[in-house]
Amino acid sequence: MIKSFWLCFVSLFVAVDAVGILPLYMGLIEGIPKARIHRVIAQSIITAAIVALAFVFLGEALLRSLGIRVSDFMIAGGLLLFAISLRDLLTVGKAQYQIDPESLGAVPLGVPLLVGPAVLATSILMISQHGSLVTSIALVVNLLIAGIAFLAAETIMRLLGKAGSKAASKIASLLLAAIAVMMVRKGLGLLLGWQP
Repeated sequence: MIKSFWLCFVSLFVAVDAVGILPLYMGLIEGIPKARIHRVIAQSIITAAIVALAFVFLGEALLRSLGIRVSDFMIAGGLLLFAISLRDLLTVGKAQYQIDPESLGAVPLGVPLLVGPAVLATSILMISQHGSLVTSIALVVNLLIAGIAFLAAETIMRLLGKAGSKAASKIASLLLAAIAVMMVRKGLGLLLGWQP
C-alpha cells in the first residue's frame, strides 16, 4: 500500500502543479486584504477536494453509464494531458481568468487550477491501478500541500524567483507529458489485450 500511495502521490503532485500555479495565485490575490486570504485558500482547497473526491467515487460509474471503458478514458485522458503539458511547456504563462473576488477560492483556484482535467484524468488512471482509497488519500495530501504552498506563497516565490518558479513548472509539465504517454500506452494495452 505504501508503494501504491507514493505512485499515486507523485503522479497527482505533478498534475496539481501547486508550484507552477503560485505566480498566478499571487496575481489573483493581489489587492485582497490579508484577513480574507486565509478564507480564499480554505475555499479553494475545500472546493478542489469535493470535486476531486466526487470524481474519484462517481467518475467510474459515470463512465460506465456512458459506455466508456477505462481503456478509452486512459487514451483520451493521456492525449488531453499531453496537450495540456505541451501547452504549458511551450507557453510563457498559465491561462488568465476573469475573476469574481467572492468566488475566487472556488473558481478559478479550486477548479480548474488545482483540480482540472489533468488531475481528473490522472485520478482515473490511479483508481484503475491502485484503487479509490489510496487515490483519495494521495489527492487529499496533495491538496493540503497546495494549501500550505499558498500560505507560504510569498516566501516560496522569493526563494525560487520568477525564473525558478517557471523552471519548476516546466519540469512538472515534462513529467506530466511522460505520464500522458504512459496512460496512452497502458490504455492501448488494455484495449488490444497486450501487456504494456
